[in-house]
Amino acid sequence: MPSPRSAALPCAATAPRHRATPWPVAIGTAAQRAGISARMVRHYESLGLLADVGRTDSGYRQYTEADVHTLQFIRRSRDLGFSMEEIAELLTLWRDRSRASSQVKRIAQQHIDDLSERIAQMQAMQRSLQTLVACCQGNDRPDCPILDDLAAPEAAAQARPAVRKAGKTLLNK
Repeated sequence: MPSPRSAALPCAATAPRHRATPWPVAIGTAAQRAGISARMVRHYESLGLLADVGRTDSGYRQYTEADVHTLQFIRRSRDLGFSMEEIAELLTLWRDRSRASSQVKRIAQQHIDDLSERIAQMQAMQRSLQTLVACCQGNDRPDCPILDDLAAPEAAAQARPAVRKAGKTLLNK
């Protein structure tokens, strides 16, 4: 009978075999390792977020481990909602070992402030919609305060500047 410890270890014959692909790698492998699509890799390259990538004699892109690390940095930054301009600035700071962390903190704090404003605007939109839904009978009659509000002339809409501003801001993001 196998010992409890040996039972917990996978058998060499059944353990998955992972052979590390040597560097550099093709765009599909780089994209997979970074957790993004090959299309996004090309997009980030076109924006100049990724330094010049090596190419084979036949023109295929070849990505190094450092390139994939940069792509992971970009993906994580996007996951946190940073804009492409902010990411470009963050990448420049990341690469600059003589930077002051205060520069990075300033960008992050501005992003937090922007997120807080957008959240407040969305909450105002939510409250307005909740009010309209509460006013709607939701029956078989054609009267609908939701549609009436949406169709209100611009003068009536002036009474709802927070909702209008929120809608414009969200559409522009």
